[in-house]
Amino acid sequence: MAKRKLNYRFHNPNPVEVTADYILKVMIEANAGKVEKILQENMVQVEANECESERSG
Repeated sequence: MAKRKLNYRFHNPNPVEVTADYILKVMIEANAGKVEKILQENMVQVEANECESERSG
């Protein structure tokens, strides 16, 4: 039996700009935790660098 290739079609009545904005919001929400974690790690690193420069200078 041959494999049947699936073909999906979606009807999107929204303008392209609205669709792009919606997709962007979904991606931002999905990655918010990762961004927050990276920002916190960078702030810790910046604070450590500031402490080192105060000690040496």
